[in-house]
Amino acid sequence: MKQPAVYILASRQRHRSGAVEGFTKRYRADLLVFYELHEDMYSAIQREKRLKKWNRAWKLALIEKENPEWRDLSADIF
Repeated sequence: MKQPAVYILASRQRHRSGAVEGFTKRYRADLLVFYELHEDMYSAIQREKRLKKWNRAWKLALIEKENPEWRDLSADIF
């Protein structure tokens, strides 16, 4: 079963290999710094749309609040 989620990726100085084409290779954003799990796809999409309208400072504050050390959270998921 799939779990709907909203996430924010960031870049860092030491990038992963970039072996897969797409967003992470193009923008070198390979650090999962924020994610939220949602009950259903509708609520995840609504949250994503709201976050996209936020300015950069608000997004940075959200990341700092939830992940002040900017750890790569992908290990928590996989």
